[in-house]
Amino acid sequence: MELALLVLRRLNVIGNFRELGSDRQRRETLIGLAATQLLVQLSSMPIALVIPSVARHFEIDVAQAAWMVVIRLLLLGSTVFLAARLGQKYGHVRIYFLGAILLSVASVLSATSFTPTQLILWSGVVGIGGALITANSNAILVMVFPVAERGRAFAVPVVAARFGTLIGLGMFGVFLQFFGLQWGWRLVFLSSLPIGLLAIWCSYPLLKYHAQQLTEEMKQVSINYFGATLMIATLGTFILSGLHIHEGAESFTTPDALSYHVPMHLLFLACLALFFVIQQRSSDPFVDFRYFKQKYFSMALFTNTTFHLSMLAVTTLIPILVENGLGQAPIIVALVLLPNQFMGLFLPTLGGWIHDRYNPRWLRPGSLLLIASGFFLAGIFADDIPVYMLPVLLLPIAIGSNLFNSPNNATVMNSLPDNRGFASGMLETTRQMGHSVGTTVSATVLGLALPVAIDLMPSGEAQAHYLGGFQLSALTVVWIMISGSIVAMFHRTPAPSAPARQQREAPAPQTGGDG
Repeated sequence: MELALLVLRRLNVIGNFRELGSDRQRRETLIGLAATQLLVQLSSMPIALVIPSVARHFEIDVAQAAWMVVIRLLLLGSTVFLAARLGQKYGHVRIYFLGAILLSVASVLSATSFTPTQLILWSGVVGIGGALITANSNAILVMVFPVAERGRAFAVPVVAARFGTLIGLGMFGVFLQFFGLQWGWRLVFLSSLPIGLLAIWCSYPLLKYHAQQLTEEMKQVSINYFGATLMIATLGTFILSGLHIHEGAESFTTPDALSYHVPMHLLFLACLALFFVIQQRSSDPFVDFRYFKQKYFSMALFTNTTFHLSMLAVTTLIPILVENGLGQAPIIVALVLLPNQFMGLFLPTLGGWIHDRYNPRWLRPGSLLLIASGFFLAGIFADDIPVYMLPVLLLPIAIGSNLFNSPNNATVMNSLPDNRGFASGMLETTRQMGHSVGTTVSATVLGLALPVAIDLMPSGEAQAHYLGGFQLSALTVVWIMISGSIVAMFHRTPAPSAPARQQREAPAPQTGGDG
């Protein structure tokens, strides 16, 4: 520990992060963004733990109860770009602050639901609130912090989000275990109330900093709501096409699965083609495709998609490997994934510091290669080692993921400096689409490798098939991550023109042309 502190002092890592809070506006911006990211994460990923309790309480099946999670993911992923455009038109901070209020209120109303329909409805509103927050957070951050500080600045909300996951997993487990069927799941939703009030209180100062906006330029922003509706329908269809909300087993190969997934994928392609044609012919497109001609911006979005694909591939494949392939209890899954969560408490800050200080071209491609190597090691050796060694095989994934996130967010936002609203919206849209693709690709490859009658096989024989399917799926992810690394390798990012300290002497921009 003393050696680590000595290294941090010598490299001046701590001092570099102190520079981020050199004035009140910068401190309050980071605190506000961190609080809302913790709130969003607390209300999304760990919430799936309550599905069985909700099903038992309302006496419905698990598939029906799962719709409260499905609807959140659906509305969050499909409306996030519209939320960014609303931020351009009405002010990023205003829409962001509205999202914090909406998410907090909807979480409380979810806890007071008397029917499954009410719970699903308010869960959808929680997803919309999350979209309003995440779509505008990135734009707010780049309004305050210059290019040379954004790697470190983005690390703050990234770490806060990881805290949200850890707090949720620990606290929700206690609620569900010790507070009974009537109150356990309600307390899970109510936990967003104190965090939400904290987030609102911490975010309120941001309104005063950004109240004086370029209203004339904001008035010039127009939103094509027909195009927005079509985009939401397209993204929503894509997300639904990868979810198992059909009858029968959660598979892509059974007759029930094929009768659902194939039409949904075809519907998505039809919606996508229609959306593209209409946008190309529109004089006022909802999505201006000309921005994608800026190759480094498009390259950054591609690497962002592959990265988030890998994150959901981990959460999809590792439980299957541990439970179905190795025959272990579900608690072992949490223990295997725990090191990745803990590394998320400090490695994003290191990645952001390296990005800001040295701006190395190897950081992002090297991180993606680390993720690829972790999948490769798990795919090849998972069935040859004791289960307690699995975290060691997955260690490269944990290191690569947490080093990549902060610099990548900064890279995407820096690649399109003339429209931070569009960049922020696309950063979050590709994030959500990466999640959907990661789940779909990993589950599809695994499903294709499994026999149709695997449920009728003896456990030992079935485990062998699951291990083979996991290996094939993991190696598929390896190639995808290598492609993302190659693209990131050719992404040229200019070195900062001045040290962060010199750039900070100029006043941080309070407003922007995109609101």
